[in-house]
Amino acid sequence: MSSLHDIVHGPWRAVPVLGVTQIVAWGAIFYSPVLMVPLIAAERGWSLAFTMGGFSLGLLIAGLVAPTVGRSIDRYGGHVVMTAGSLVGALGLLGLALAEHPAAYLGVWVVLGAGLGASLYDPAFATLGRIFGAAARRPITILTLAGGFASTVGWPATHLLIGAVGWRGTYVIYALLLACVCAPLHAFALPRARAAAPASSPEGAPTVRTPVLLPPHGAAFVLVAAAFTAYAFVPSALSAHLLAIFGRTGLDAATVVLIGTLFGPAQVAARIVELAFGRNVHPLNVARFAVTLLMAAFGTLALFGVSAASAAAFALMFGAANGLITIARGAVPLSLFGPDGYGRTIGRIGGPWLVMQSAAPLVLAFVAERASDAVALALAAGFALVALACFFGIRRPA
Repeated sequence: MSSLHDIVHGPWRAVPVLGVTQIVAWGAIFYSPVLMVPLIAAERGWSLAFTMGGFSLGLLIAGLVAPTVGRSIDRYGGHVVMTAGSLVGALGLLGLALAEHPAAYLGVWVVLGAGLGASLYDPAFATLGRIFGAAARRPITILTLAGGFASTVGWPATHLLIGAVGWRGTYVIYALLLACVCAPLHAFALPRARAAAPASSPEGAPTVRTPVLLPPHGAAFVLVAAAFTAYAFVPSALSAHLLAIFGRTGLDAATVVLIGTLFGPAQVAARIVELAFGRNVHPLNVARFAVTLLMAAFGTLALFGVSAASAAAFALMFGAANGLITIARGAVPLSLFGPDGYGRTIGRIGGPWLVMQSAAPLVLAFVAERASDAVALALAAGFALVALACFFGIRRPA
């Protein structure tokens, strides 16, 4: 990595800046609904399904705006687009504190979805791609280390704020953080420079080998997008239902909660290992290994049933796999398709990912209710298997 001077004055400044804003944005927009939605539903007299449906609508809108966000970052830079995302997100959070009619509530989630689509990992990856070009893999990996602490910080902070100022006050405080911390950091601290294009070798100088890239369309792109979209079902669905599924097998509540805490550290540990030892490993192989590890986790439950030990092993393997896939989401498109138009490429992949995220919890809930928890887990494993097949179907150039 670079010296302290380069971090402060050079392009590496983007990494700590985005690290701070990602923790705030994920905690305020993405992780808070788990604790806030039941309180909103109880106070408004709405069903829990309808209230949580607002969050799904927000994810759907984020997926729809993702391609436009990516193209805009390519053209204008993250310092413009992510600033707008923070301000729109702040407006949406403030709206949640005020919306009393069901239609207004859903309308606010449309606004908040647009802010979410311009605030989280995909726009951050696109911003780093614009700043660092082909060398963006390492900054992306380091950024995901910071993002891995978002739930660790976000859920306790939300719990404490709810106890101190209520759910409305919590949303107002989060809106102020987005508007007064994230937006200024994006606007004034993110580097504006775009990575320079590689210079051609002077005549007579040794030829510098450049990697052969795939076009960001056609079969290879479809397989990459399909792999990440299929995988997106798994963390989105299981984050909403896995602990409840474990609880219904007879594990006591304290054990289930303890198992749930293993997921976050496993994510971070896998990212640290990738940062330390994965420099020379192609990101596509990282993705293949990650989903293979996830399939092994499902196999553990299938072979040994759900016990405290097998559930803990599943949480650790699932967390490690998800930590690596987060890196791969930014690094695989960069390594296969190159830095030119990287924001647009990330947006085109991130759109279906977010749409799948919006639908997965509802689909898994329907399957678990109409069939069984075992069938629900088999469905999630099926999506992981599709992702693995797509990743192995990609033939990268020499």
